[in-house]
Amino acid sequence: MAGKGTPATALLVKRKVAHDLHAYDHDPRAESYGLEAVEALGLDRARVFKTLVAEVDGRLVVGVVPVTGQLDLKALAAAAGGKKAKMADPAAAQRATGYVLGGISPLGHRSRLPVVIDASAEGFETVFCSAGRRGLEVELAPGDLIRLTGAVVASIAA
Repeated sequence: MAGKGTPATALLVKRKVAHDLHAYDHDPRAESYGLEAVEALGLDRARVFKTLVAEVDGRLVVGVVPVTGQLDLKALAAAAGGKKAKMADPAAAQRATGYVLGGISPLGHRSRLPVVIDASAEGFETVFCSAGRRGLEVELAPGDLIRLTGAVVASIAA
């Protein structure tokens, strides 16, 4: 694991949360980071989640949804206690999380952001999400992900 540390993996180690890291060679031409992980690692696409940053009533909120779906902005706004949502400016998302696009993890953000995780995550023993760098996924129990992020769980995938 040397050289693979990120704020997300540091948080998992510090909190002594059981997890497995899965690295793969990221292709800069990949159009979908999540689907690239599915194919590179041979994973069940329903268990791989992407982290998207949106703006709900002017504040940044993180939505975590299956890589095969889209983020339902209206559902995200409702789950976050807001009225209107739109995708966040990429630069603002990177500044607030401390991660680059395609490597944004739901864990270990630079700023404390509200997190909403799609309810489908609870149907699996473990799920996969970015570990904070392109080409690095973390596998962990959805309950641990929810607990560590302080997430609200709601149906936010379209």
